[in-house]
Amino acid sequence: MAYPDWISLNDRLPEDGQRVLCKVPGNSVFLPGKTGATEQREVVIMRFAKDFFLKNPSKTGYSGPSHFWLGEGTSNRFFVEVTHWLPLPLV
Repeated sequence: MAYPDWISLNDRLPEDGQRVLCKVPGNSVFLPGKTGATEQREVVIMRFAKDFFLKNPSKTGYSGPSHFWLGEGTSNRFFVEVTHWLPLPLV
């Protein structure tokens, strides 16, 4: 699926360490509390970690792309889970 104005990871990657809006189709997050309730949040802010797994050899057992997305809280994502990104607006 195409997202107007969103940048595909196939076209360009963010700068290493850059915080961006990420499109994560089907992303489900747990709501506060211990009820187990979830909510779909397909757009989240994350920091791009270029070559994360190459720079952190202690992270063994993963054979996918070397990049990673660092989220806020427990929202880290593997590179293949994110499809598109946008720079955060300057304020």
